Amino acid sequence: MDLEARGHSEHPEALRLWLRLLTCTQLIEKQVRTQLREQFDTTLPRFDLMAQLERNPDGLKMNELSRRMMVTGGNVTGITDQLVAEGLVERVEVEGDRRAYCVRLTTAGRTLFNDMAGQHERWIVAAFEALSSREVASLHKLLGKVKQHHHNTLELA
Repeated sequence: MDLEARGHSEHPEALRLWLRLLTCTQLIEKQVRTQLREQFDTTLPRFDLMAQLERNPDGLKMNELSRRMMVTGGNVTGITDQLVAEGLVERVEVEGDRRAYCVRLTTAGRTLFNDMAGQHERWIVAAFEALSSREVASLHKLLGKVKQHHHNTLELA
């Protein structure tokens, strides 16, 4: 049973929309996780960590990776250890701070990530094939309004 099944006609339309958004997110994420595992023998957290490093070619400190991924430092360390062992990322000492390391993609890691990112993009595009390009643009714009509302609400708090 998906989350949307929890909604009933007597619930507010906004609640049913929220449940539909969550359900769609979970379905798409499940498909992405499956494809990453089957095609690249990797996980979504590993992909996410590599994506952060791809956006920051000079690398990131472990605490910054943890903050950006919104996971604990222990999770980042475990994933990083695996990727280092596979030669996909490297740890580099941070000048002036003996306790800190910067993590960055290796050449092999960058090549693999580029392959994964291309596939990932195709999977996401395919996930929205049921919608026309106009509908995708409209949904994007509408969700942008929701996002902006919440940013404005947080700024007022």
